[in-house]
Amino acid sequence: MRKILYLLMLAGPAFAQAQNYSTALIPDSLRKGARAIIREDETILEIKSPGKAVQREREVVTVFNSNGENLGGYGAWYDKFISVTEFSGVLYDSSGKSMRKAKRKDMQDRSYVDDNSLTTDARRLDFNFYCQLYPYTVEFQDEKVYDGILGFDDWLPLYNSGISTQHSKYVVIAPRDYVLRYVLLNGAPPPVITEEKDKKIYTWEAKDLPARHRESWGPRWREMAPYVLLGPSDFEVEGYKGNMSTWLDYGKFVARLWAGRDVLPDNIRQQVHVLTDTITDTRRKVYKLYNYLQQNTHYIDVSLGIGGWQTFPAEYVATKKYGDCKALSNYMVALLKEAGIPARYVIIKAEEDAPPMVESFPSLTQFNHVIACVPLANDTIWLECTSQSVSPGYMGSFTGGRKALLIDADGGHVVSTPVYTAKDNTQWRVVNAQIGPDGNLDADVSTIYRCVRQDLPHAMMDEMTGEQREKYLNDLFYLPTYKVEKSHYEEWKGPQPQVKEDLHVVAPNYASVSGRRLFINPNVFNRSRTRLPKDSVRKYDYITDEAYTDIDSVLITIPGGYQPEAMPKDVAIDGHFGHYRSSVRFEGDKLVYYRYLQQTADRYPPAEYATLVKFYEQLYQSDNQRVVLVKKE
Repeated sequence: MRKILYLLMLAGPAFAQAQNYSTALIPDSLRKGARAIIREDETILEIKSPGKAVQREREVVTVFNSNGENLGGYGAWYDKFISVTEFSGVLYDSSGKSMRKAKRKDMQDRSYVDDNSLTTDARRLDFNFYCQLYPYTVEFQDEKVYDGILGFDDWLPLYNSGISTQHSKYVVIAPRDYVLRYVLLNGAPPPVITEEKDKKIYTWEAKDLPARHRESWGPRWREMAPYVLLGPSDFEVEGYKGNMSTWLDYGKFVARLWAGRDVLPDNIRQQVHVLTDTITDTRRKVYKLYNYLQQNTHYIDVSLGIGGWQTFPAEYVATKKYGDCKALSNYMVALLKEAGIPARYVIIKAEEDAPPMVESFPSLTQFNHVIACVPLANDTIWLECTSQSVSPGYMGSFTGGRKALLIDADGGHVVSTPVYTAKDNTQWRVVNAQIGPDGNLDADVSTIYRCVRQDLPHAMMDEMTGEQREKYLNDLFYLPTYKVEKSHYEEWKGPQPQVKEDLHVVAPNYASVSGRRLFINPNVFNRSRTRLPKDSVRKYDYITDEAYTDIDSVLITIPGGYQPEAMPKDVAIDGHFGHYRSSVRFEGDKLVYYRYLQQTADRYPPAEYATLVKFYEQLYQSDNQRVVLVKKE
């Protein structure tokens, strides 16, 4: 019991052992390549019961320069279930002398309400000493009390790229019969487990970890840094009890939490039948009701208490005409149920660069969004219910190509959302252009974007302001100077949506005129800009996240009287990095250019980096070749 009392005293904010935080004491090995260093990171999590816990943390960080400035502050979320009961902060100069102190009353306490939130009980505490005299050291201590548990903080001893760690320790104190689940990832060390009377103590510890650095197009931080995921088995929040040992069990908890919340008002039930009773095809019924959802609701976050995890009733959405991702997905499932179509809600990690699910470790912290789906005999219709414009059946880069958890009556089931391949994510561009005697370019540009390639133009059509649209058009092409004089867009919705973009573009001095010669790059609008450093020593995989196919057909009319003096050769490159073709020919008074590039989503080990550098350099050189025309005498 003495050890437990010592640990709890050690982590308390009143803890005041004499420490020397002079930066002169930091070893050179931990300074190298570091923008900041974690001198001490000590966390003690004391689990009282499946629904109660106290967490005490003490963190000491030395910031070396302005690149580590974000490490110099404190921030913490709290709500109905988490209370920040104690806080203290100290600022030290480079010699380790205490310069300033802070208490709870000095913190900024603000509600977490943004443009998409109506109301929430989530709040945030922030504090920063705003020191600019580098290096400096900050020490923060806090205590959080948990009244309701659905997950625990991870242990990540190497916090982020360019940050070294001198000492990190994570201690969990739990009742002897409490089943703490954890998984060790990327070489994280196992805990030292001890027992003392009725308690079990888990201790993870790491010392003297030099800074690591992410590489461009490399793995996400949590794919390369050691860390430990922790989670409860039995848990409780606001009277709801559950078990998270398996995805099936966790899904049962979610199903209970949402049970009985799919009842529609009578007027909406009648409307469902008006819309769908004459339609015999199931897919068309789904699309009809999805369109109804989009036209009659919009996304607003309402998170109060357990409402952060529990959906609002379908009747609430029907009356208010708004809801968060849970409420809108639940409403969509209720509409489909009334039409006789079984549907399910699915919890998922949304974001374009979301980390992959750790499928072996059931935990709520791996999700931040809810969608709906309709399982059919040979297919599944996926529905993003928070958007008023996205196509039915389409997930895109926001939720596509990843694992998720489908909630069914018997529990949770891991499923995969649609993967969009190079054959799906296409961009077909046809250019019909003229170059005047002064080198000015006048071009009609018609492009059809499909699947992930249409995400940005779709957003431009349906979501952007006039100013954002102008910026989109001005950033679309990598030309020194150009102007989009006209633009027109059409959209085709469906599981593989398309956007057609028609532009009229003028670019002064596009071609160079020198005496009798005219220098023209026939690849007007789609040149590779990727050039990888040849002498780089690669440590981690090179990752191409997006698979795509680009096809460009360009016809350029040239002023009369010119003939070719130098023409680029045809280029063909094939390999597991991608496939590329380009050709140009001169026909009468026209240049005819063709380009094809297909790239798959893949990972390439460091041993293949030199070959990859060569591949991208070949693309760059080919895309930037110029035709030389000379005027006939």
